[in-house]
Amino acid sequence: MKVGVLGAGTMGHGIAQVTAMAGHDVTLRDIEMEFVEDGIDSIEANLQGGVDRDKVTEAEKDAALDRISGTTDLEEAVGDADLVVEAVPEEMEIKHSTFGDVEELVDDDAIIASNTSSLSLTEIASALDDPSRAVGLHFFNPVHIMKLVEVVVPEQADDETVAFATEFVEDVDKVAVEVRDSPGFASSRLGVALGVEAIRMLQEGVASPRDIDAAMELGYNHPMGPIELGDVVGLDVRLDILEHLREELGERFRPPQILRQKVRAGKLGKKTGEGFYVWEDGEIVGTSGDWGDDE
Repeated sequence: MKVGVLGAGTMGHGIAQVTAMAGHDVTLRDIEMEFVEDGIDSIEANLQGGVDRDKVTEAEKDAALDRISGTTDLEEAVGDADLVVEAVPEEMEIKHSTFGDVEELVDDDAIIASNTSSLSLTEIASALDDPSRAVGLHFFNPVHIMKLVEVVVPEQADDETVAFATEFVEDVDKVAVEVRDSPGFASSRLGVALGVEAIRMLQEGVASPRDIDAAMELGYNHPMGPIELGDVVGLDVRLDILEHLREELGERFRPPQILRQKVRAGKLGKKTGEGFYVWEDGEIVGTSGDWGDDE
């Protein structure tokens, strides 16, 4: 199978990696060659990490990298693809224009998927002349580790599209859960509900970021606490999702003021070096603010 992945950022290059590891040819596309090269470099680093931990062989790493090519040309990325997965920024206008541009270039039987974590697939699919070919493939970060993929079914999708998407998820060694198109789907809605309550607890001074995270990691066996997860995902992304869910589902998803202030200050989490935690070289080295537990 030939797969085009649009967007070479965290999610896009992760999707490209697991797809290539499953034996498919992948073209990774972004608007600047620098972004494409950074994405491929990240894939190589992830695979090398797998080799170092004896999770991946050198031969598997080399074979996967050989299956990945990069480009800034949209037609080159999608023209002969059986499946296109977009992982472009979470803005409906960008999703719409991407879907429309892709449909003009792909074969009639190609499937067009979105990795959106919260936007309406039904609305995204409406950009297509044939919306029955659209589906959501919501991967989770880090893609090469997390097993879950939500197959999000828009109103217009047909059974063949959903079956194709589910088979693809299983083929890349992930577990598919099928959800109907609704605000936040299943995972984002539940995950953000937990995350926003944790941030409210910070705002009210209930506990420190470390103690809130420890409560969920040790008490509920979560691999990562909700405050740390917000920093990893990006506080700007968290805010955008909350604003969308508030509009769709009501005031229980109102973003806390402390989250708005972090985003206004450019403290977006791990990617900027500071959010609710302070980060260096991808690791937490302290907390941001007067929480009394900085290292």
